[in-house]
Amino acid sequence: MFRVLACNRSLAIRRRLATYAAASPTRHDWSREEIQQVFDAPLMDLVFQAASVHRKHQPANKIQLCTLMNIKTGGCTEDCSYCSQSSRYTTPTKASRLVDIEPVIKEARKAKENGSTRFCMGAAWRDLAGRKSGFERILEMVREVRGMGMEVCTTLGMLSPDQARQLKEAGLTAYNHNLDTSREFYPQVITTRSYDERLSTIEAVRDAGISVCSGGILGLGETDADRVGLIWQVANFPEHPESFPVNALVPIAGTPLEKNEPVSYHTLVRTIATARVVLPTTIIRLAAGRNSMQESEQAMCFMAGANAIFTGEQMLTTPCSPWDEDKAMMDRWGLEGMQSFQQLNVARKEQLVPADGV
Repeated sequence: MFRVLACNRSLAIRRRLATYAAASPTRHDWSREEIQQVFDAPLMDLVFQAASVHRKHQPANKIQLCTLMNIKTGGCTEDCSYCSQSSRYTTPTKASRLVDIEPVIKEARKAKENGSTRFCMGAAWRDLAGRKSGFERILEMVREVRGMGMEVCTTLGMLSPDQARQLKEAGLTAYNHNLDTSREFYPQVITTRSYDERLSTIEAVRDAGISVCSGGILGLGETDADRVGLIWQVANFPEHPESFPVNALVPIAGTPLEKNEPVSYHTLVRTIATARVVLPTTIIRLAAGRNSMQESEQAMCFMAGANAIFTGEQMLTTPCSPWDEDKAMMDRWGLEGMQSFQQLNVARKEQLVPADGV
């Protein structure tokens, strides 16, 4: 009898997954219970359905190569428990000033020559208050990188609507502002910036016509319910984020989370696959922690729906896989680099195709 009940439950889960896989790509009314059902499905079934969704809504063999440059390191007043750039913790990361424009242009050119089509710049700030000259320099960086024909992304902390508008006018393609985790678990990780403040910045970015890049970090001490809560939050945005980064915590000495156990690989795949089913037209970025994964593990992440990676010499303060290694890996698996502005939703935001174009 128990075997019959288990078989019936498994069949019901498969039917639900098939239903979700066929759902509209513009659905914004997911319940947490529905997403939890997707997340809890047998892993092989979940990956299969995620791969089916991926092939319906994304180029199956395309991976976007992105390069990230830290343009202002350390000295941040926030208390993010995972971050070595917080001034509250004693870590190997040393504070520095905002870099000049020329080194950024040099790094962006190098990234483009190596196949990256999105160049991201990060500054360790809470916000841009009192940073008028620094902000002007960043706007010029954005203009220069965009002039190379690359997508350009920044992460600069909280933004006002006017700052978001200025970034858009300078040519910014995307703004990264991760929610990190669920609303419920968030206060265990950060206390100096509220969840609603993060949502307000994302709203300002979206209202300015900039693509939203917002995801989370696995391994903070959260539960599966928190991972589901993060996906549920972004799934119910007025527009799905154009990009959803999935980071695996890289514990750094001196931070409160330095002794956290690494998140399991299976949890990472399950999170990526669930995000793919729920966010069918979003680019899912396999971000921090990837360099410690075996090639076969990365391939499973691509099968489950990940279709962007950070590549180059380094992420913000953690290691990154080099371009040559990544291109060789992609060749072995039959994957190709995505062109700039190839994602339809990004092209629409940039008015490169009609709003209802394909």
